[in-house]
Parts: sequence; C-alpha cells; structure tokens
Amino acid sequence: MQPPSAPKPIISRPGPSRRFSVAPMMDWTDAHYRYFARLISRHALLYTEMVTTGAIIHGDRNRFLHFHPDEQPLALQLGGSKADELATCAALAEQAGFAEVNLNVGCPSDRVQNNLIGACLMAHPQLVADGVRAMLDACSLPITVKHRIGINGRDSYAELCDFVGKIHEAGCDTFIVHARIAILEGLSPKENRDIPPLQYPVVHQLKRDFPQLEIIINGGLTDLTVMQEQLQHVDGVMVGREAYHNPYLLAQVDSLFYGDDREPLDRIAILHALRPYIVAHLAGGGVMNHITRHILGLFQGLPGARHFRRQLSSALHGSSDPLGLYDELIETMQARLTPRHCPA
Repeated sequence: MQPPSAPKPIISRPGPSRRFSVAPMMDWTDAHYRYFARLISRHALLYTEMVTTGAIIHGDRNRFLHFHPDEQPLALQLGGSKADELATCAALAEQAGFAEVNLNVGCPSDRVQNNLIGACLMAHPQLVADGVRAMLDACSLPITVKHRIGINGRDSYAELCDFVGKIHEAGCDTFIVHARIAILEGLSPKENRDIPPLQYPVVHQLKRDFPQLEIIINGGLTDLTVMQEQLQHVDGVMVGREAYHNPYLLAQVDSLFYGDDREPLDRIAILHALRPYIVAHLAGGGVMNHITRHILGLFQGLPGARHFRRQLSSALHGSSDPLGLYDELIETMQARLTPRHCPA
C-alpha cells in the first residue's frame, strides 16, 4: 500500500502525458514562448493559443498550424462549435503533426461567446458532444476538452456531471477542468481568472465520480508542492500564468513529475541555447522582441532580474545591434550570478 503522501502512479494513456502541462494563453503561448519553454522542460505538455476553426479554414493555415519540431509534445487548442468545421481542423492538426487536439469550453470572452465559442458551450453539452464525436471520427489524435466547473445559471455539480457525462459518451476521456465557474456577464476575461473562487474539491469529486476518466486540474496553481499534492486527487495539473511569468519553474518539472533526473539547463545556458533560434528569426525578417518578450521573467527573484527585464523591454528597442546587446546581457547576468569569493 502506498503512503498517503505518495502521488498517483503515472497511468499510460493514448497520446502525450498530461501529468504537467502549460495552459493555452492568448498572446502568450505562441511558438516563440513554446520553444523557450521546451529548453527548460523536456516533458511538460505545451498548448498553442486558442485558434478558431474559422481562422484555420479561411485564414493563413500555415501560420496557425506550423510549429518547430522541438516544441513537441504539443497540443492544438481549437475554438469552435460547428461539428463539420471542428472535424476539418482536427484532420488538419493530425496532418500537421500535433500530439492532441483540445476544444476550448472555458474562455468567457464576450467576443467568443458571440460566435458560440468557449465557456458558453457549457450550456450546450450536446453541441460539444457532437463536435467531439466529429473530431474523433476525422482523426486518430486524442480529443480533449478544457472547461470550467460551471457558468452562471448552470453551476450546480449535477449539471457539471451531466456535461462531463454527455461528452464522455461521445468518446472523450480527458477533461481539463478550470476549478472556477465563469461569469458570462459583467466580468472581463481577466476578472474571470481571479474573482470567481477556486473550488478544487469540486474537481476532486469529479475524479471520484468518474474514476475511469483522466481529470486534469487547472486554476490558480503557482507552487510546485501544491501541484504535487493535487496528484493525490487528479491525474495531472495544468499551470497558466505562473509558467509564463516565472518560467524557470519548469526546470523542476521533469524531475518532480516525470522522474527524469537529468540536470536541466541553467538560466545562462538557456539564453545561449535560445540564441541560434533568435538569429534564425532575425534572418527571416522577424523582430527580436517577438521572442525576448517571453523571457522577461527568467531571472525572477534573483539579483539583476530588474536590470534584465529593463534591458530586454526598453533598451533593446533603441539598440542598433539588438543581438549584441543580448550577448552583453548574458555576460552581465552571468557575472551577477557568479559568487564573489573574498580572499582568506
């Protein structure tokens, strides 16, 4: 018998491991952030920003479906509600090489609600089920659903179980549950990430009532010890803003969640490893800030962190040699982190 403090064992399921994942975040988890995050953790499952089915079908398909091979394991998050469009996009995701397709049923934005995307779909479980079934018929990838524990007007536990049950009957076995309800009127998306209280016990109960399902908990997770404790109750954790603002948190993920004790790259080594990617981006006509805006929190809590952020967010824009400034910044940060030894 395992001691009470031992996390649940890793269960083998189709597709990537979801024991630890970084949440899809609009404007944040783009390809540049994901490449950077992969330098820190080999195993964390990464997600794209939400991409609407219309953007893929009618827009620049390569822009939304192209990714660097080093980003894997990588999941595509879709926003949509029309079964035929979801099916088309799931098939394209498989062709592009994604490891998973996830359906967004959690975003509370007014803009997506108007297109029947996101959290408002919790009021339409059959519509979600039809979309999930169509995606499963169109590809062989795992299809997962990310949702809230409820929305205003439909926030009882019975309604949550009805939602999960209907989607499971359609073939979905993995549910990523943001442990807050969404208030669809009167709160902004930002306020919906903070104001409705976290209710972790609701997610834990969901796992007890649906033990056959893979339940991943999301919402307000910032401490690795707390995340490990969550594995007593659920199958995995999904971390959002903390993984972005304090990215070196990911350096402990491989060891703590996957049993991989290989030494992670230190912060200076990460900057060196990122440099060829920056050079290639610049050679292709890209702007350096497209990448460096994602690494501002790399030295959070360490000497020189404020200088690092200031140089990348302001001095870089006025520099005629941004790559040279980047190299100088590496040297500066290395010097600040090197212990000074006093003579005996």
